[in-house]
Amino acid sequence: MKKQDVERELLSQLLRSGAGIAANLSEAVYESRRRDFFSKPRIVLKEYSGTHARPKLLRATGSLTETESSSVNQDSTEIPKMLISINKPTQQAQPDSY
Repeated sequence: MKKQDVERELLSQLLRSGAGIAANLSEAVYESRRRDFFSKPRIVLKEYSGTHARPKLLRATGSLTETESSSVNQDSTEIPKMLISINKPTQQAQPDSY
């Protein structure tokens, strides 16, 4: 596979994943069913865990500069902290059964 094809695929995956994360968070805010409201933050955290390696791969291919890579890396460490902080209260408030 050519370098440009690899870069394009990684960027496409990163974009889709980021859009999926944003969509799930948005759905959680407007979710009418309690069960779905509690499940969305966990789904987002799982989605994120599959996403965070892609910027490192983009840096390795030279698609990101050192400055861009550093910025993305900083964001990548903050995002899971926020997701975990969202997840904790929802897990505590979650009903025992659906």
